[in-house]
Amino acid sequence: MIAGISHITFLAKSLDRATAFWVNVFDATEVYSSGGETFSLSKEKYFLVGNVWICVMEGDSLSDRTYNHIAFQTQAEEIDGYISRIKKIGAEIKEERSRVEGEGCSVYFYDFDNHLFELHSGNLGERLSCYLGTNNEAR
Repeated sequence: MIAGISHITFLAKSLDRATAFWVNVFDATEVYSSGGETFSLSKEKYFLVGNVWICVMEGDSLSDRTYNHIAFQTQAEEIDGYISRIKKIGAEIKEERSRVEGEGCSVYFYDFDNHLFELHSGNLGERLSCYLGTNNEAR
């Protein structure tokens, strides 16, 4: 039986730059650094974002940007503060996609290795309620 997500791993060209990104944008707590050692595929650092274990390993950046992303939940009133953090560190904010009213607000942004992230204020129940309510007339 699957109990949940164990961890999420990202490759980063520079562990120092990735550390600055995770700490300054997400308030991540660094809980481990392999330093000069390699226990897995390459040097790595572990972070906690809330209770999510994030692993960042030294490696090549993604060559292409896609819509594949990780969305972290936050409160709507915190979004503007996160946008300031993202801009301050120099990460690129993606143009917002169109939204159905009531599905929550989001900001999408790239790290320095082309990973896409989203900060989202809604939850699954709200999204389904919103979508089902919007589409009832078409059914």
